[in-house]
Amino acid sequence: MARFLEFAEVADKVKATSSKNEKVSLLSSFLIKLDDVELPIACRYFSAYLFPKWTEKEVFAGYSILWNIVVELCNMRGNELGEVYRKYGDLGDVVQEVLVKRVVQSLFKRELTIAEMDRTFDRIARLGGKGSLDVRRDMLRGLFLDCSPIEAKYLVKILLGELRIGLVEGLVEESIAKAFGKTLEEVRAANLILGDVGETASLVAKDELDKATIQIFRPTNFMLAETLPTASAIADYYQKLVYAEQKYDGIRAEVHKHGSKVKIYSRRLEDISWSFPDLVQAILKIPHSMILDGEILPVKDDAPLPFQDLQRRIRKKVPTKDIMEEVPIVYKVFDILYLNEEVMIESPLSKRRKTLESLKLPAKLSLSHIDTVKNAEEIQRAFEHSKELGYEGLVVKDPTSPYWPGRRGKYWIKLKKELETLDVVIVAAEYGNGKRAGVISDYTFAVKNNGELKVVGKAYSGLTDQEIEYMTERIKSLLIEDHGYRMIVRPEIVLEVAFDAIQKSDRHDSGYALRFPRIKKIRHDKSADEIDTLQRVKDIYNMQKGVKRDG
Repeated sequence: MARFLEFAEVADKVKATSSKNEKVSLLSSFLIKLDDVELPIACRYFSAYLFPKWTEKEVFAGYSILWNIVVELCNMRGNELGEVYRKYGDLGDVVQEVLVKRVVQSLFKRELTIAEMDRTFDRIARLGGKGSLDVRRDMLRGLFLDCSPIEAKYLVKILLGELRIGLVEGLVEESIAKAFGKTLEEVRAANLILGDVGETASLVAKDELDKATIQIFRPTNFMLAETLPTASAIADYYQKLVYAEQKYDGIRAEVHKHGSKVKIYSRRLEDISWSFPDLVQAILKIPHSMILDGEILPVKDDAPLPFQDLQRRIRKKVPTKDIMEEVPIVYKVFDILYLNEEVMIESPLSKRRKTLESLKLPAKLSLSHIDTVKNAEEIQRAFEHSKELGYEGLVVKDPTSPYWPGRRGKYWIKLKKELETLDVVIVAAEYGNGKRAGVISDYTFAVKNNGELKVVGKAYSGLTDQEIEYMTERIKSLLIEDHGYRMIVRPEIVLEVAFDAIQKSDRHDSGYALRFPRIKKIRHDKSADEIDTLQRVKDIYNMQKGVKRDG
């Protein structure tokens, strides 16, 4: 059996080289030595996840519990660990350094194997009931006691899903192909369908790639759309009749139904059925085995509700009757991948659409609205109508297109517009991680309200490396309070931020949050006195279609 130490050492070697070919060579040489049990586990770990994505298993080991275990084992204070964290910006690297100094040792240290790690994670994930939190912590603590410093580093990285060794899942696919004499295209196509690099590796090793197919209750990756900026650009690209489908602002969801069983999976291939028991009951009324692709929307009186209303539902493990009545939902179906044992992803969209239209959908499900358009004027008209109804814009689709799991291409093209920008001021900041270790790259920002500053979001994208270096030095000079990897700063740096929407939020003291904020520029020309107000945030919120107006 392969030792976990071997996994950690290979991971370190992969991290140490910048050569893509060398990374693939190192990993493929390791993978080919693994047995049928170890191979899928190692491939998942190298792709930074513990279990197949669609399983309900979760270890529930976040920064806090891991941080506290390390502090205890090393007899450190939290601020001491924070000093080391600022050096690396990666808790795994921190653990490797400080665990050398641990004062608590195991009397009967185990030699950990890859398979043993998986069995332990599985046992932790199955814990429940009274006292389970203490048992989980004790089991994790036991793993740390059995780990060498380098093993502990990768234990932390795997648990947090943050491997950061320059090894994306695409390189794992390439390594699998090299190890077992397949083409990258064969491996990638199978993995996109299966949605699990571990199962893909198993089929490749057994020379059974022909078994990689769409299966009920094994979610596949969602087909994605490219973006073009204007209706004219889209019309120029297609130059033929196409479908213009309203682009909804909800939760992309894949529905699987067979007999009396229904599962709903998110874009991350996670089971979210528990959030939508009313939708599950509706789907059970359809007398077919099927896999559908669509969007879950909050809708009341035929009008979309704000996205944050939907978030209220998904934050509750068991939605109450009251919240289901307050936030009714509809599932807008726009594709079908499987029907009664027939896999349909190779069929053209026009045929898949006709199949959908032949189904009798119960309440809470409805077909997406499409128009057939042929030029820029018609595309623009459909776009404006979609926006008037409170939706995000359009997805324009080629009627001849197959369904490409996990791929982004111009078979589907989206058209949407950004909202106005806001000028905000930074009030807190955090050190980055990975490539941004040691620099301050995450910025919490606020708007003004009657002489106070109210937080409306946090952004970490949009600046160049040079700008981040500048911001790091500037923020250090504005430090008020240091809380380890997070700091409170004097409000002097003004940013212009763009965003997709504004939603209500109890995370921030403003009561609002920007959705998908990104930094457009540092406003060197503006002072904190010139930033936008909370009233402007409310005004933009009220201008969004489908929201309840605020005063």
